[in-house]
Amino acid sequence: MKTVNLLDKLNQFSTYWDPHIIANYNDNDIMVAKFSGEFPFHLHEETDDFFLVLQGEFIMDLEGETHTVKEGEIFVVPRGVTHRPRAVEECHVLLIEPKGTPNTGDAETASEKPRI
Repeated sequence: MKTVNLLDKLNQFSTYWDPHIIANYNDNDIMVAKFSGEFPFHLHEETDDFFLVLQGEFIMDLEGETHTVKEGEIFVVPRGVTHRPRAVEECHVLLIEPKGTPNTGDAETASEKPRI
């Protein structure tokens, strides 16, 4: 067992929309990612999508709705809901997903999730 410093982990990469696994909790991957620009619209049929903003803010576009998610806030997208996160400026986010969940909802187009 050891502690995980989120800032240290975020400083290990500079790419956007590439989640990096920093720990596991039960059968879930805990990840950090940097957002900037727009991610494609997508959905997850089997799982909800959890976001915690560590620094900055992002906008979550849903079917017919838009939500601004600010530093210190969480946002959960229910399974089966089409969504797109986007950020005007760099934003740091903690994500929790069941192990093996593709970040795009489709294994063919998903980013690899390296462990750091």
